[in-house]
Amino acid sequence: MHPIIRKTLGGLSLQYYLRQFMFGLVMAALLYFLTTQGGRPFELWFFTLTSTLLYPYSRFVYESIVGFVMGENVFFVNALLMLITKIFTMFLCWGFAWFIAPIGLVYLYYHHTKAEQE
Repeated sequence: MHPIIRKTLGGLSLQYYLRQFMFGLVMAALLYFLTTQGGRPFELWFFTLTSTLLYPYSRFVYESIVGFVMGENVFFVNALLMLITKIFTMFLCWGFAWFIAPIGLVYLYYHHTKAEQE
């Protein structure tokens, strides 16, 4: 495998990638269900496929930023509010995966390159 691919696309653990990929598939299935009444243009298929494949990297960026900002703090909030917020952020990360995931891929490449040098 080429080093760039191994350091970026292979940079997440398989367990983390598969878990997030499954959530991405759920969102793709929901979009498919909502759009089956009319035809599905190629652009929508392409967007759905790439967003689903890039979603784990997008979610990695989001969780890294939230982890950095929140630190080790724990907040006690209403479970329904937390669930709604989590679903909302999942859809945002999936929908904007084209823009967010490249940040995660660049970071993973940098991180793994630095780790190799040490």
